[in-house]
Amino acid sequence: MTQELTDLRNSILEGRYQDALEIVDELEGMSKQAILRNIQSFIDRMLIHLIKNQVEQRLTNSWVASISDSLVQIKRLNLKENKTSYYVKNDEWESLVEEGIANAIRPASVEVLNGRLKPAQLSERLDRTQLIVTAKQLLDLTYEHSATALPDIIDEYLIQLPGGQEWFENIEE
Repeated sequence: MTQELTDLRNSILEGRYQDALEIVDELEGMSKQAILRNIQSFIDRMLIHLIKNQVEQRLTNSWVASISDSLVQIKRLNLKENKTSYYVKNDEWESLVEEGIANAIRPASVEVLNGRLKPAQLSERLDRTQLIVTAKQLLDLTYEHSATALPDIIDEYLIQLPGGQEWFENIEE
């Protein structure tokens, strides 16, 4: 990026405004790609825990915290500086979630059932359709609630997942 900024400066100083605009477009593209990579990494992290939940049929404080934090970070990253539009629109998550599932299987296999499943075995056990639905419903919450309200809303959603009620009841003790 340093080279692009130097080129931009030189283009402006030399009056090559079309070249400068092209560099600005390139820089904007690079910035958007960096944001999308960060969003993808939080999707992957969230999906690791949703996979563990689906296969093990339970929920832990650690998983809830990770899912919740991932969604709060996605909310923050996804909102553009103008605070009125998003990098990823509400109906554009499916491909990112599908990629996230592929990315999450290997690390999840290390943790699911104490690492007894190989990635291919874990992949076979997944209900991908349900996983996508769950992930998209959670991502939808990022458009509907503030970052401060989001963790409690997520908890309410997660209670509905396998083992969620047991997790919630254990918290109350």
